[in-house]
Amino acid sequence: MNDAEEHDGEREVRDKDRPRPRSFAERHPAPAAKLVPVEGSGLSGPFIRRPVMTVLLTLSVIVAGLATYGKLAVNDLPAVDYPVIQVSCSYPGADPTTMANNIATPLEKQFLQIPGLDIITSNSTQSNTQFTLQFVLSKSIVDAATDVQAAIQRATGKLPLDLPSPPTFTKTNPNDQAVYLLGLMSDTLTDWDLYKYASTVVAQRVNILPGVSQVNIYGVQGAIRVKADPSALAVRGLTMDDLASGIKSGTVYSGAGQFDGAHRTFVLQPNGQIDKAEGYRELIVARNPKRSGSCQFSEGALP
Repeated sequence: MNDAEEHDGEREVRDKDRPRPRSFAERHPAPAAKLVPVEGSGLSGPFIRRPVMTVLLTLSVIVAGLATYGKLAVNDLPAVDYPVIQVSCSYPGADPTTMANNIATPLEKQFLQIPGLDIITSNSTQSNTQFTLQFVLSKSIVDAATDVQAAIQRATGKLPLDLPSPPTFTKTNPNDQAVYLLGLMSDTLTDWDLYKYASTVVAQRVNILPGVSQVNIYGVQGAIRVKADPSALAVRGLTMDDLASGIKSGTVYSGAGQFDGAHRTFVLQPNGQIDKAEGYRELIVARNPKRSGSCQFSEGALP
């Protein structure tokens, strides 16, 4: 062995014995993971310690919700009792301005003092004034009616003395508005006959249907227009008020009684009611005890 080979052998031995630098993974070993049992506390403790029970309970709630979803009560128009009151007052012969100044204003001042009043609206027309009072939902409809009645009594002294009747009020519900409208048309029946058919046949059958609370009829009611001759009435010592009183007393609809049977009751309807213009010609309007006579339509005072 020569000197060169000896040097190479010593170099290899020294390289093996020389310490090598450590890698990043060796210098920074990963922390050892340990399974530490979780000890839950409070309401979540039992669910954390028992995961199987938690999953089963969750699935039970989901199944119960799906089973009862189709049985939930859903209504497009839920029955909500809103505290709404309508007040109406009639003053025959008064124009809308008079109704607003002499009727609506005194009542409105008293209504504004009612606690819990949210919205108030008024509408004055010929011979009629109507209020709509809407209260907060927390106010009972009974308490609202009591307060409205007290307000009307306070305003009575400021209303016209010749008012035929005091203002009246009714409890209303905005949800009671018509949800179905039915129109009747005919090429053979008159408007009055069509109105009677709607009132006596259609309305009664619709009213007995399940879920129907009220049926209102809008149309042409029977009426007789009288064109009086004031000069002819004056000759006979009559006025327009006498004429109106005579027509009312001569056309009062009165029942004739009823028959009570073993299983049914029959109501008697008299046929002597005047429903055509010709029947008014023989109607006695007034009697004059000084002249020992009577005034009829056919005498010329009423053409």
